[in-house]
Amino acid sequence: MRAITREVPPCFADALAAVPPDPPINVDRARRQHAAYVDALGGCGISVAVISNRDLPDGCFVEDTAVVADGLALITRPGAPSRQAESRGVESELSGLVEIARMAAPATLDGGDCMRVGTTIFVGRSARTNAAGIARLTEVFEPRGLRVVPIEMPPTVLHLKCVCAPLGDDRITLADGSIPRDAFGDLHVVRVPAEEAYAANVLALGGRVLVAAGYPRTLDALATAAFSPVELATSEFRKADGALTCLSILF
Repeated sequence: MRAITREVPPCFADALAAVPPDPPINVDRARRQHAAYVDALGGCGISVAVISNRDLPDGCFVEDTAVVADGLALITRPGAPSRQAESRGVESELSGLVEIARMAAPATLDGGDCMRVGTTIFVGRSARTNAAGIARLTEVFEPRGLRVVPIEMPPTVLHLKCVCAPLGDDRITLADGSIPRDAFGDLHVVRVPAEEAYAANVLALGGRVLVAAGYPRTLDALATAAFSPVELATSEFRKADGALTCLSILF
């Protein structure tokens, strides 16, 4: 398995945030946290490419720029206009490794709204992902045998994977009180308490699961479900509305 990540830039303190962080983002600490994340991926046997980044404040949240499945990458058009330049470097990195498809205006889609479970891609219709973006996702991936299932996002949730994440096979995490359980059909759900909703964004790599540090009830839920959780500090990324899956594209 491969992963693409992108450096934390000097201007990361200017990243988008629903609420201005107090205290502000500490860029040096964010870089240390990012390095630990890259090390954790490598420790799980993943080959990691790190794209350089000097001037894209949100660029380290690389997940939003592409959706990759079954040897095909859809290069997205992120919903925040200030982030749309981020896709070019990711396309360059993926070219030659997978087939490339693209997205054009008026479509917008953030990769953080897309969650693949088996042959299904759940996609959140959110402030960042519109109907045209979902239509393009469907057009690209359904011929590959993947079913696209839209989910209407609550206005308070930025991305689908802010409140859920795949755990492999037919299991996902899901934060209590976020999205109705029946939106996911007969999938098996590992419930994350509402007060620890941020920790629902986990990154499952085989039997190991990377999870944000500081959420003991989520750790217990994952351990009870027979996973081996690995805690990682994410404090500076959370200040910019980011979490673990945001920091990589796996394929």
